[in-house]
Amino acid sequence: MKRLTLLVGLLGVMLATAFGQAPNTKKVIYVTADKATFKPLPTGGVSMATLWGDADKGVHGTFTKFEPGYDAGMHSHTSDVWLVVIKGAYLYKDDAGEKRVGPGEFLRVPGGHKHWSGGDKTEGALFYEEASGKFDVVPAK
Repeated sequence: MKRLTLLVGLLGVMLATAFGQAPNTKKVIYVTADKATFKPLPTGGVSMATLWGDADKGVHGTFTKFEPGYDAGMHSHTSDVWLVVIKGAYLYKDDAGEKRVGPGEFLRVPGGHKHWSGGDKTEGALFYEEASGKFDVVPAK
């Protein structure tokens, strides 16, 4: 698990640096998912632990949990979202098909791209997520 946590952290830093989204700080950030402080979102079924940035205002990195069987419905996000699954499975569906994103796997969803997402029915999903702007969910029409 420590090796996977290190891999996720390194991937996050590489993505943040590559896309110019790294937090504007010179301090080291170290957080383990099992010690992170998760806050439930008002929609239910999802909780987030902010690692850097501010998901309500702009670029950010979070640990995010989907409860088992969580169904986000069809939606999009205003900003690009990158995620790496740590535990369970992040379920994803769009016009191109379905994906079961498991531990150690990466998914990028461009801003404005309509998709469905949810958590595995048994385990839910725990994943590291970064976004190029504030977090939002825009229901599909």
